Amino acid sequence: AGLKVLLLNVSRAVTRDVLVTFSPTEGPRMPNKTEQRKAGKIQLPREIFRSLSSRTARVVVTVLNIQQLGMFKEVSQKGQVLDNTVVGITVGETSISGLRDPVQLTFAHGQLPHGVTQQCVFWDLRKGQAGGWSIGGCVTQPGDKGTVCSCDHLTFFTLLLNPALDRPTAQALMAVATAGCGVAMAFSIFTITFCIFLRCRFRLEETLRVNLGLHVNLVGSLFFLNLAFLLNSGLSNGTQPWTCKVLGGLTHYCLLCCFTWTALEGFHFYLLFVKVLGTYIHHYLAKLCLVGWGFPALIVVVAGVIGSYGEYRIQTMDHQVIARLCWITSKHLLVHYITNGGYFGLIFLFNMAVFGVVTQKSCCLQATGAAQGDRKAWKVALVAAGLFCLLGATWAMVFLTYGTSSAPVLCLFTVLNSLQGIFIFIWLVVLYYPKTKETTGSLSHIIRHDKTATVSQ
Repeated sequence: AGLKVLLLNVSRAVTRDVLVTFSPTEGPRMPNKTEQRKAGKIQLPREIFRSLSSRTARVVVTVLNIQQLGMFKEVSQKGQVLDNTVVGITVGETSISGLRDPVQLTFAHGQLPHGVTQQCVFWDLRKGQAGGWSIGGCVTQPGDKGTVCSCDHLTFFTLLLNPALDRPTAQALMAVATAGCGVAMAFSIFTITFCIFLRCRFRLEETLRVNLGLHVNLVGSLFFLNLAFLLNSGLSNGTQPWTCKVLGGLTHYCLLCCFTWTALEGFHFYLLFVKVLGTYIHHYLAKLCLVGWGFPALIVVVAGVIGSYGEYRIQTMDHQVIARLCWITSKHLLVHYITNGGYFGLIFLFNMAVFGVVTQKSCCLQATGAAQGDRKAWKVALVAAGLFCLLGATWAMVFLTYGTSSAPVLCLFTVLNSLQGIFIFIWLVVLYYPKTKETTGSLSHIIRHDKTATVSQ
């Protein structure tokens, strides 16, 4: 049950393409000339058989029901396999790839569920530990009654139904992101100006100067990221391939700089609260700048050498193009998963651990009376929320987007990240200005008090 196989011998001198039909219930078979059936089709090009070394070759077509067999299960798979059906094709004893005339598989289906888009994929053993679905070498041609998959190699194929946004929602998200980027750039300029003002006003307080220097670099990376997105969305249509590659690499660089400076903020808080060494490192801020702006450049250079950047299309469920962006191409999604998802995942775990230490130590200082002064509840809550945002918590919401039910979360993710510059500006104003007795119970005072107390001990 769940496994159906068709074996046939085909001569090397075949003069036409070989046609096989298949269905999840009946399995693969050779079609009759007068037969009209709603079944899938497999068309093997003549090129396959002419390249064989032997006179005849055995063609094996396998139809699997992966639900019954428990096979081809990908870790964190978002899409659903059509009818739980996987089709495997082998010809002869050798691996066949790089075909000029592709193999065509037609997956028959009726009206697809609302909110999904179909994607032709094959099982790639090189992906992960046990393998995973990949789109390399396959082209998807959607239709009303079936989807045609044209692939340049032979292996196990299926049609994956991925969750997708509808056109109005996708357009609304693009509009919100574009408007939010403009507002965030304006507040980033306000924030940088405010930090420079505070650094000039409190020249002798080294801890405060280093903190503000870190904030300026983080907000600066956010400014460049928003600017790169606006340039990307405005200039990506109709650009030359090399221009799109440069623009995609620039956008990726700005995003990685934003992530890296978020990590350095967490690292700085860790030194102040745990090691109490941050501001005593020789050329401390200069070294952080070297890491914050230099390390992302190395990643982008490596990704650019392997040709990761190009045109990336955002499509609706009916394959209508919403936007064309210069970004990491669909053929190099592994680069995106590693350099963006994996990189930020590690940063987020570290920063949340630092946030827990900061919160716990602040509560201890408040309880023991180490931090004296007027400590308003709203201000403490706002400082904590600002620190939470400063450490990149809003970016983590992308991990909650799964399937069509994640549309509200995706909208919230877009809004919060578009307004991140505003949040940081408000946080800095409340935390650092005006510098009166009212702020002695804030986080900045706790940092300085903890640092002084620890060094004196």
